[in-house]
Amino acid sequence: MDFNRVKAEHLKTLEQYVPIVARVHGGSNPEFLEVQKQFEAIKKKLKAAGSEKPELISEFQQLRKITDNYTVPDGVCESYAAVYKMLAELDEAY
Repeated sequence: MDFNRVKAEHLKTLEQYVPIVARVHGGSNPEFLEVQKQFEAIKKKLKAAGSEKPELISEFQQLRKITDNYTVPDGVCESYAAVYKMLAELDEAY
């Protein structure tokens, strides 16, 4: 899987979904607020790197730890599940 292709496919959607999911589920799933924080860090590094591939190992390690390897919790919306799936694909491509 090519990182730049996956990034191009998912980044815009993630930018839309992450803040909404954080707002809706942050209270009952506080770990998602940590996911949002890591996503913001990734986004910032991606922008700063331009066409280069930034150093994102620690962010993806944190995401795997926070999300229990992108395990979707019970009783959350499809958008929540979609965010985890896209982040997992980005991580895998990285």
